[in-house]
Amino acid sequence: MFVLIDKNSGGVYAVEKKDTISKVVQCFEEKDDAERYIGLLDADDYEDKLEVFEVNPDVIAFNCSQYGYQYTVISPNDFVIPDIL
Repeated sequence: MFVLIDKNSGGVYAVEKKDTISKVVQCFEEKDDAERYIGLLDADDYEDKLEVFEVNPDVIAFNCSQYGYQYTVISPNDFVIPDIL
């Protein structure tokens, strides 16, 4: 799995759910999809510099549980675009 992390802080990129206060970590099955998502964020002038980081799915699940985040797995068949406010 691949997640996006902030190059400066090392924090994991997470999307805020509009209907709740929870955050969702996006876990990409394919590195190319994660890189494409960064390109879409850059095109929307997202301020933080992100990079793709490979991580074990069990580590993602554990950390999300510890910090009150949710996570979702994005397969190559999914179409995901950023929603920059």
